Amino acid sequence: MTPDAWLLAVGVVVLLLAVWTAWTLTRLRRLEARVARARAVLDDRLLQRAALAEDLASGYSAALGEDRASRLKTAAYEARETPAGDRELAENALGRELRALPPEVHGIPRALLADLAEAEARIGLARRFYNDAVRDTALLRTRRLPRLLRLHADRPLPRFFDVEDGLDAITTGAGARG
Repeated sequence: MTPDAWLLAVGVVVLLLAVWTAWTLTRLRRLEARVARARAVLDDRLLQRAALAEDLASGYSAALGEDRASRLKTAAYEARETPAGDRELAENALGRELRALPPEVHGIPRALLADLAEAEARIGLARRFYNDAVRDTALLRTRRLPRLLRLHADRPLPRFFDVEDGLDAITTGAGARG
């Protein structure tokens, strides 16, 4: 090969690398925005469930029993006010308190219990969308070339949000039985 051909080949490789890098950076930015949107929706759903749980505990403490109402109110407060690092633990505690409620409690409107059940289902779906976005971002950022070129290396990898939300029962149909 002549020197001009080598120069042309190197130029084509550099151009292709530049195009690929620009495409990957755009994709990373879109994934980052997707993670942020999914996290905002998840946070909104979690806050909605905590508010419903607090309304239940405050408005129907006699029907629930003072002890259960107090635990539920405390769990709801901690789920709303806990810093991000301990949020999963607080959400798990609230979820356990809500799942421990009997299916039929006299004196509590069915609409409120239905709203809580719907909030649980929406949390499960929001968590799945968020974790899917986190997974896609992590997969792209941990590939060899993006790691080598340090694309988005200054940004922390988003964390998965893992809570016991009963999503497996909802998606497999196990929750619909009996």
